[in-house]
Amino acid sequence: MLEAVVFTYGMLASVVLSGATRNARARRANPRMLQYVGYVLMGFSAALGVMLLGYAAVMSLPG
Repeated sequence: MLEAVVFTYGMLASVVLSGATRNARARRANPRMLQYVGYVLMGFSAALGVMLLGYAAVMSLPG
């Protein structure tokens, strides 16, 4: 199950980053859907990072 989530995340991130790079080179605006998917991926990454940091902090407590 985790493999499918990681694969989907990687594919979405690849599509978003390649699309944004291509649009930046062509000097045109990103489509709204590309922007929204990018925001969702950014929020997911930030939330996962905070949760993992909290988990590491809790596990490092004695006792």
